[in-house]
Amino acid sequence: MSDKPPFLGFGLGLRPQHYSEILEGSPQVDWFEVLSENYMIEGGQPLRMLDRICERYPVVMHGVSLSIASTAPLDREYLARLKTLAARVNPKWISDHLCWTGVHGVNMHDLLPVPYTKEALDHVVDRVSRVQDILGRRLTLENVSSYVTFGQSEMTEWEFVSEVANRADCWLLFDVNNVYVSAFNHGFSTDDFLNGVPRDRVVQFHVAGHSHEESHIIDTHDHPVCDEVWDVYRAAVAHFGPVSTMIERDDNIPPLAALVDELDHARSIAREVLGRPSLAAAE
Repeated sequence: MSDKPPFLGFGLGLRPQHYSEILEGSPQVDWFEVLSENYMIEGGQPLRMLDRICERYPVVMHGVSLSIASTAPLDREYLARLKTLAARVNPKWISDHLCWTGVHGVNMHDLLPVPYTKEALDHVVDRVSRVQDILGRRLTLENVSSYVTFGQSEMTEWEFVSEVANRADCWLLFDVNNVYVSAFNHGFSTDDFLNGVPRDRVVQFHVAGHSHEESHIIDTHDHPVCDEVWDVYRAAVAHFGPVSTMIERDDNIPPLAALVDELDHARSIAREVLGRPSLAAAE
């Protein structure tokens, strides 16, 4: 297993709407996050575009189908295709979500929360270790947003996340928006989550928008980042230091320039918080 990945700077999720602008211009983007499942294919235009992007930019792979906390057997075919894609694009890391997405052959097409119990912890740690053995590299796991909690939970989410990372020796993707959403929905403090996660395990931030429904927040990734999430991002940078940061937008996708503007805002916050006039990748 390799050492902690380097700081990549400030990136965006790679979306087909922006292929041409990226390849024909020079947007102020340091790296791209690719949705693994979109490229786990044998050929075609998406892979050709991805190959061209990889010639110019570092990439990381981000999946939604690993279902690491499920009780169903690991999907060996999925993992083989994931490993094949990784060999093709040489990502700086591979991430997925600390959740389950289905069981008994049924995919719920959602990122479902885990009961934070010792039994679930042992189960997830074992599966992460096995996946890492198959991939030959550390996995990076993202905290998900949630709308319900389990009465059986024996620890907080951040305690569970930390134990998984430390025991399985994996990295963490700290989703700033998901922390804000879950904190609002369940009434905990974002600071408790920030302070409860090991600094040396966090290799990436997600920053995104959401839909506020007054009594609860839904993690929709279809709005610009709000001021409250930027405040949590500011606190995260102060706590964790320079961490590769990405603006996540999955619906109502605006022109590339609008996302680059949001990314520039993240850069300015990080520079201000860290007291650095510049913040370059791999520093």
